[in-house]
Amino acid sequence: MNDLRIETVRIGTAGAVAPSGATTGAGLLEDWRLIHNRIIPTAPLSPEDVRERAGRNRLDVAYADGVAVGCSTVRPPDEETPAATVIARVLPGFRGRGYGTALYEHGLAHARTLSDEGVETVVLASNTEGLRFALARGFVETERYVLPGDTVPFVTLRLAEDPTPAP
Repeated sequence: MNDLRIETVRIGTAGAVAPSGATTGAGLLEDWRLIHNRIIPTAPLSPEDVRERAGRNRLDVAYADGVAVGCSTVRPPDEETPAATVIARVLPGFRGRGYGTALYEHGLAHARTLSDEGVETVVLASNTEGLRFALARGFVETERYVLPGDTVPFVTLRLAEDPTPAP
């Protein structure tokens, strides 16, 4: 798995996507969007939605041998949720190779700098592999909710025991 490269989507001061590495900024944003929409087809995002999210969250894309294989989101705490939220997504054809673990650990390291109130994740209930992944890492379900107009619930899970204290 030494071929994995994780790139962060960065928004410039004028609102344009700025490149963060070998992949162009616009391509990075589109790669993140396409992966998100494939993993979460019930809540597809437009390029404008992703640009807005990149302004308030950390969005990363994982590349293996130059191919986008996964993406992640780290949400800082807000008025509603005092914990930081880490969401790692890996395309089905690339699962089981350690990419999800690398994305998750990368996001978790950043999340620990944002909050002392714990870590949460959110998984679409139909993503049984994603739920298994979260449960195997010590997350426990705390809530299920359905977005307006949807039928498939999202599952919020909280990291039960965080063995590494925040820095």
